Amino acid sequence: MAGVGGVVGYEWPRSPAKGRATRPQNGPSEISPDLVMRGQVESFITRPDLRPPKVSVTAHGASPSSPSYIVLSPRTYLSGTDGQHGLMLVDRSGRTVWFQPMGPQPFDLQVQSYQGKPVLTWWQGQVVYDYGVGVGEMVGSSYQGIQQIQAGDGLKADLHELELTSAGTALVTAYQAVEADLSSVGGKPKGKLIVGHAQEIDIATGKVLFDWDSLKHVGIEESYTKIGPPGDEYDYFHINSIAEMPDGDLLISSLGTWALYKVDRSTGKVVWRLGGKKSDFSIGRGAHFYWQHDARPHGPDVITVFDDGAWPPEERQSRGLILGVDTKAMHVSLRKAYLNPARFLSGNQGNVQLLADGRVFVGWGNQPYFSEFAPGGALLLEGQMPFGYHSYRAFTSDWHATPREPPVAVALDNPANGKQVFASWNGATEVRRWVVLAGKEPTSLQPVGGGDWAGFETAIAVNATGPWFAVAAIGPDGRVLRRSEALKSRPLAGT
Repeated sequence: MAGVGGVVGYEWPRSPAKGRATRPQNGPSEISPDLVMRGQVESFITRPDLRPPKVSVTAHGASPSSPSYIVLSPRTYLSGTDGQHGLMLVDRSGRTVWFQPMGPQPFDLQVQSYQGKPVLTWWQGQVVYDYGVGVGEMVGSSYQGIQQIQAGDGLKADLHELELTSAGTALVTAYQAVEADLSSVGGKPKGKLIVGHAQEIDIATGKVLFDWDSLKHVGIEESYTKIGPPGDEYDYFHINSIAEMPDGDLLISSLGTWALYKVDRSTGKVVWRLGGKKSDFSIGRGAHFYWQHDARPHGPDVITVFDDGAWPPEERQSRGLILGVDTKAMHVSLRKAYLNPARFLSGNQGNVQLLADGRVFVGWGNQPYFSEFAPGGALLLEGQMPFGYHSYRAFTSDWHATPREPPVAVALDNPANGKQVFASWNGATEVRRWVVLAGKEPTSLQPVGGGDWAGFETAIAVNATGPWFAVAAIGPDGRVLRRSEALKSRPLAGT
């Protein structure tokens, strides 16, 4: 399968004589998930419990080297494979740096700031219909838990948003099922309606500081979502992002109404609508969006948004948008649209990250791709997860971490001569080199070789008998960061 900028899927070979597509004959009528995923999942000698998806990254030209990492929360649609869902950091070459396997539903891994220090945050729980019932999680630079973030007022935190603020609060989405009159949209007078909540939670105390109820401010007649069969829940609003505006108000995105709402943070009143059936703005050519995700303000007059365009399709391809917002003329214009060369439509999810130097990083939602663009639109970097995988959002960020757990080493008999030593340290970002130690006793180990960090697991051949081996992780300044436990070498199976 080609990368993002090439062919997605299989191209039938062309007939030289007539230029027609010819299909291969006698192919299998069914393809197993294991066959599809073969070679697409990593495995490690030192950590056989981890099976992250392989991530391929292609840089175009002189792609910038920072931020250092790509941040993903990969999940797979395919069942019956040995690939895992989880939380993942890879470097800009696609090499795995950290992988934490999770239950079936990890979402929205991000690098954020809490009390002035970098943290990793994500959502975990169960997906019910198209929303989440769970909690937010936050860990520090040792990957140890700092705080769990819950929604309040009897609600459970939803998967769509977990945004930390400089005031020590978290903005979270929550969904609530209520009884409502749905006759105006073709439903029952007493139907099941899903209401979207935007809550602000004090992280330290868990106190609810703000709770915005979509039904109190946005009517069901604003929705473009079709009502389902009798008895189905009608998710008319589908809140999917919350962000702070420069003046302190909130920007809320509703997939169902194709609109963004500026909400007064103290009263909950809708200050203006951008898009949808009741837009307060005129919208210029190319600035319309449909079934959108991830609306983010950048200063007083710029908003980024991921325009899915499909659910069902309203556009030919998904786009990462930068919109100019003139609140005096009440007009929105398209400043730039970032397009994937493969021209696919993302049925859900997705995000747009605007970097400080003007570069734009786009996660393509339920498509297994991410892209980085120059401000002018040139493609700088493209990445791909295996077929069947996707990440709710994708980011590029710096991150510095020293795990609490030590490195891991495994020494195997080398059929050629000596030993082959494998070294890993899941999540360590400062390792530049490994030194192999060996000796007759675990208390008398001496350096016998080494090698540069070469990815999650580094293989190093040494001419030593041991039988005890360990590895030492060396940092940028040449000092030892941590040593592994000393273990005896093992024979290679089948030798």
